[in-house]
Amino acid sequence: MAAAGVNICVEAVQENQIQECRVVERTDGEGQEIQEVYVQPLSMSENLSKLAHKIDFYKDESDDKKGSSGDIDKESDDKNATSFQPSLWPWDSVRNKIKGSLTEMSVLLDVLNITKEKRYMILDQVSQPSPDPKPQLQLQLLSKKSALNEATNVLLSGAERLRRSQSEMGSKPQGDFHMELLKLRQNWRLKKAGKLILGDLSYKSAGSRYWQGGTFEVVKSTTVGEGSESGAMLPKGSLEVIIPSELEGVAYIQVEVKVVPEAMDLMSAILKISSGLGTIPTDAYWKQKLEVAQNVLFCKEIFAQLAREAVQSKSSVPHLVVGNQIITNIFPGIQLSIVLCHSPGKEKEKKQSSTPHKLDHNHVLEHSLHQLLRELHFKNIHFSPPHPVTAVIGISKKRRLAGPNALSRSELTEMIENESLLHQIIKQTKHSVLRLRTMKTIDRYASSQKDPNLATHWNCTNNSLEASCRVVITSQGYDLRVWHSFVLNIGVDMVKAVTREGRVYTFSYEERELEDFIMWQISQHQLSVSQNLARMMGWQMLSTSTALGVGDMEDVSTASSLVLASPNHDRVLAIKSGPSSGVKVFLQCHSKDHNSKNRAVLKDIKWQSIGTDFQSVDLERFDGRSFASKFELLLAVLTRSSK
Repeated sequence: MAAAGVNICVEAVQENQIQECRVVERTDGEGQEIQEVYVQPLSMSENLSKLAHKIDFYKDESDDKKGSSGDIDKESDDKNATSFQPSLWPWDSVRNKIKGSLTEMSVLLDVLNITKEKRYMILDQVSQPSPDPKPQLQLQLLSKKSALNEATNVLLSGAERLRRSQSEMGSKPQGDFHMELLKLRQNWRLKKAGKLILGDLSYKSAGSRYWQGGTFEVVKSTTVGEGSESGAMLPKGSLEVIIPSELEGVAYIQVEVKVVPEAMDLMSAILKISSGLGTIPTDAYWKQKLEVAQNVLFCKEIFAQLAREAVQSKSSVPHLVVGNQIITNIFPGIQLSIVLCHSPGKEKEKKQSSTPHKLDHNHVLEHSLHQLLRELHFKNIHFSPPHPVTAVIGISKKRRLAGPNALSRSELTEMIENESLLHQIIKQTKHSVLRLRTMKTIDRYASSQKDPNLATHWNCTNNSLEASCRVVITSQGYDLRVWHSFVLNIGVDMVKAVTREGRVYTFSYEERELEDFIMWQISQHQLSVSQNLARMMGWQMLSTSTALGVGDMEDVSTASSLVLASPNHDRVLAIKSGPSSGVKVFLQCHSKDHNSKNRAVLKDIKWQSIGTDFQSVDLERFDGRSFASKFELLLAVLTRSSK
């Protein structure tokens, strides 16, 4: 079935033997190298003579085949001799191996043909007698039983160990050193340095770059504390922590916004430490000591960061750093004071100053300082992922697109410059002061103005730098029919007002500008009320003006005017509404006795009132609680009398 013959190509190995290895200098002069010297290959004639020398022409093969057929030992010796007889042809062994390989490949090819084509035979498994299932079932039951016994023994031994450990824990004192050490290690970083156990209070693992360390030592307690110095029972562990002297005591950051005349003494803020924050009990629990010490370290880092930025700042408004206090001006007459209040707690309580100081601490800005520093720590260790992955880590998407977008040098500089911690807290303080001023201004007008009413709706989705509110101006009893509103957007150092018509007004941090705008909006509301009531009563609007140039000048802004005609056109009302002068109403009606000869030629009655004088109307004599109700009563009376 196999192939009849296969052509085999036999060639000599194309490798030369190494004769020797020499150490020679390199051609470039940079050291030495090893050079191999090979043996020259033999020519065909030399190779033939070498193979011919291997043949023994003097040996006779007939001598090896002699011997008696009856002697078994001699025959075996002759067989061994012939088996070790060298071949007469030098390629005889190669031929035999190739021939054996050919035979094996032929057999393998035949087996594959039989298995694949299935024309010669079918390979089938040999059927074996099925074993008896009963012995196997018994063996399975025995194995499961032994496995269950082993699992039961393991559970019983574990329960016994737990029971023994619980009994030992109950017999031991309440504070175990190793258990306390385990609790300590769950919240604080610890390491073994020789025979000492040291811990770290710093925020370096969270991204802090503050130079001062917070290393503390953990020792085993030798005394059992029953209470504190004040007599209160405190939890006392079996270990103690040794805090560095610079982190002892209590500290906090005091942020105060004050008026300049009230804070002429720059060092007065150092004494503004409330009583009760000076010391902590010496036998306090180790957890309380570590938390207080870490807070001291955090406050020191905040103040060091702010002081460094205040010194390096190149702003137009200089910042003053005196001792443990930073002072900067946010608005004219308004100062921001940031003080590091730290009481070491080693000495007894010092005598307080005879003149008590008012502690005006802004907790919101203090919380903002803590939050800003934690955000700075987060940015130090968290970078945006690079796109692509081979790019530099830490470059934002906007900087990666700077090349394709062809950004200028100034735009690139703005992207690189990061806002400092001090600048951010100053912006938040400005916004806080400006928002407080706006609230006070609106509340003052809302409480002083009886007519109309001012209602403020503050937006609950504000942030630390922006806030907005809607001010609604209404008249009592006419809330649904006539109302006026505007929106105030409070930023860092300016306030934007958006009216119902879509007009945008921008004001500075001065309160007077916002007051003038509110007064002007009130006057516009009164004019809008008059116009709507006149339209409902059937009166006709002759003219209106938002900037009246006749009459006395207003202290704030300009006055507005409205001229109305009665349904029969025999009466004319003129309303003047000013921010400072208020609302004034004037009436003009025709007289039959005045120039009756000249007016006889006028056929339309609406021309009868031309040339007559306007008379001032005293609205205080009308019944009503608001201008809208009085003006509605006036329109009703004039409309009825004209019929």
